[in-house]
Amino acid sequence: MTAELIQILQHALGLDQYGQGKGSRNHFCAGGTDVPLCRELVAMGYMETFERSYLPHYNCQVTDAGRAAVKEHSPVAPTLTRSQKRYRQYLDADTGVSFREWLDLERTRAAR
Repeated sequence: MTAELIQILQHALGLDQYGQGKGSRNHFCAGGTDVPLCRELVAMGYMETFERSYLPHYNCQVTDAGRAAVKEHSPVAPTLTRSQKRYRQYLDADTGVSFREWLDLERTRAAR
């Protein structure tokens, strides 16, 4: 499994380069140089095609075998420090406040 193929599967599922994330989607609209790669993934059983009349692209979605391949072939994520984890929590919270303000809010919540 090449890195390009894994990246297409990860992108189709909405995952990062380590195969992590919410996985909030399952589609890939291939065009240009991605089409042969997606056809290869379909032939391998990692993706399947579907029709969308309003999109002129080669449309695919990841199969269960493709999800397993992502887990098996994605590189291991680096270990994050406590500070890096906290900053990612801030980004995931998407509160609209600054990081400093978010830290203060978290400290207040923890004190309750």
